[in-house]
Amino acid sequence: MSATTSVESRLEEYRSELTGYCYRMLGSAFEAEDAVQETMVRAWKAYDRFEGRSALRSWLYRIATNVCLDMLGSVQRRARPMDLGPAGDGHATHPGEPLPEEIWIGPVPDERVLPQNPANVVAGRESIRLAFVSALQNLPPKQRAVLILREVLAWSAQEVAELLDTSVPSVNSALQRARATLASPAAPDVLKPLDDGQKALLKRYVEAFEAYDITALTALLHEDATLSMPPLPLWLRGRDDIAAWMLGTGSVCRNSRLVPLVANGMPAFGQYHDGGDVPWAVIVLETSGGRITGINNFLDTDRLFPLFGLPERFGQPQ
Repeated sequence: MSATTSVESRLEEYRSELTGYCYRMLGSAFEAEDAVQETMVRAWKAYDRFEGRSALRSWLYRIATNVCLDMLGSVQRRARPMDLGPAGDGHATHPGEPLPEEIWIGPVPDERVLPQNPANVVAGRESIRLAFVSALQNLPPKQRAVLILREVLAWSAQEVAELLDTSVPSVNSALQRARATLASPAAPDVLKPLDDGQKALLKRYVEAFEAYDITALTALLHEDATLSMPPLPLWLRGRDDIAAWMLGTGSVCRNSRLVPLVANGMPAFGQYHDGGDVPWAVIVLETSGGRITGINNFLDTDRLFPLFGLPERFGQPQ
């Protein structure tokens, strides 16, 4: 193995966890991959000067943090539709004009961002939930980095201080402020090994959706469930409005087929329209207490279907 190949191999060992870190920082799987690629390029170019003066992992995180802070310096924070305005009317005949991609929190496949160690997977899934990643975007970038490094990745205050070139008291103060900002109600369930009840819930969802049995589908929803459709700004709350939308303007989703996925630590599906011929959405479900609390339909299929390894048509090999 050549020296160049050896360096590249060492750097690649950290790609997945760095992608997870950058995704939490940036709220976009695509920006996260760009940030990690830039991190790898900078690290490869500077590797001769690194010479083991610190742990390779810490050095890479320092580079990745700087890349993310640079990227965050000139953009608005990403959000979910429910962060931008009140719930809409399920009887609406138009969901609004699509807004630019850079506005939205996007989904990410678990395998791109979670550690390979099974013992750490459940904890990792907690920290890539859509709601959590969205909440992170409310923090100033350096507070965001502190909270992720301390709370998610379990770095010590001293390690974080060294990475950010600041003091331990400053890190502790930033963490305290970040925790106060992120204080929130109970979070949705994350995907663990499915018990019989969870398997049954997902099976009933697929059957109801593919049959377009709206009565059966809404029976699976929490009374305050939400439905969103980025990049469209309209979002809905409550069984009645969701049912009205799906029986009205949203009825274009009739005759769909679903392919199971895992995204953001939660069950997800690739949705194909027109009997399976047309990629339509990546659906990420939020569940709690045996009910569906959120249906997140991401419509940017040109980019999301390749990201999730989905074929152009239902039933084709992936």
